[in-house]
Amino acid sequence: MTFISPVQPQNGTNGHGSSVHELRREPLKNSGSIEHLDYVDVTPIIGREYPTAKIKDILNAPNAEQQLRDLAITICERGVVFFRAPQDDLTVEEQKQVTDLLGKLTGRPEENGLHVHPLYNDPNNIPMADGTRDPHIYVINSEAMKKIYKTMKGRPDENSEPRDLGREWHSDSLFENCPSDFSFLRMQDTPPSGGDTLWCSGYELYDRMSPSFRAYLETLTATCAQPVFRSACEAGGYEVMSPRGSPRNRDFEFAPVHPVVRTHPVTGWKSLFAGVGLHVSRINGVHGYEDQMIREYAMRLITRNHDGVARMHWTRQACAIWSNACTLHAATVSIYLV
Repeated sequence: MTFISPVQPQNGTNGHGSSVHELRREPLKNSGSIEHLDYVDVTPIIGREYPTAKIKDILNAPNAEQQLRDLAITICERGVVFFRAPQDDLTVEEQKQVTDLLGKLTGRPEENGLHVHPLYNDPNNIPMADGTRDPHIYVINSEAMKKIYKTMKGRPDENSEPRDLGREWHSDSLFENCPSDFSFLRMQDTPPSGGDTLWCSGYELYDRMSPSFRAYLETLTATCAQPVFRSACEAGGYEVMSPRGSPRNRDFEFAPVHPVVRTHPVTGWKSLFAGVGLHVSRINGVHGYEDQMIREYAMRLITRNHDGVARMHWTRQACAIWSNACTLHAATVSIYLV
């Protein structure tokens, strides 16, 4: 994953966020360099799937940086893109290079780079398929996740009844001072059933609120504490990774304050950002019941508006790349994403 400093929300709306004069910089414009690629939009609102495109071809193109920049802009506009054709010719180093360039080419601060997961040192982490490990690659495995996060309080129990996996929705690394801008997930192996991942559009969550209510949310911040990293390190007897992609992501600093609504630095559109999800511990400056009400309303918008949700049924070596600034995602019970 790559990281970018949070952008504080500005006032005003034009249906999909701030008007240009309110932004710290002009929104980026797509040059059309990847329009030759076949695609289908998952819904009119979110998601784009490239059924045949190969990421390696983009990386090796004579105008690779232009194509990658346009790909990054497309991701930020559509929220998430899927590459369905097996990307087994893409090396780990190339996957890292692509992820890094997506951020660099869209204005990520120079001092920030690829993220390192706080619990990389946990002995339960499994290696990649070739038996190697890389601090910038986090291998997701449901059984390993249960061991690594056993000290996490309030995590949904897949065996509890009635089931409620609403807390699985999250934006990656919201527990960091500098959360991630892009995430790149490649499916190494697929489970016999389940394991699909869903993304919802933060743009659409914002747009479907009444103008007065979303204007109020723009005045709020949220504390995004994640104490499980300290408790897991202490229980396992290992050191937390530090720094983690940004010099601001250090030690056990896992309780940042982020805006509930933010303006996407690439598109200039407003999105619900830290108003709901696994890493949001409280909405600041409101009573407890109001905090609960805001988060339940945001979750209601997710569950009642499935046209704002894109679902990926994984196939081997398929890939998803998404913008954390404008999406939340959740996994079905075969895979846990944290």
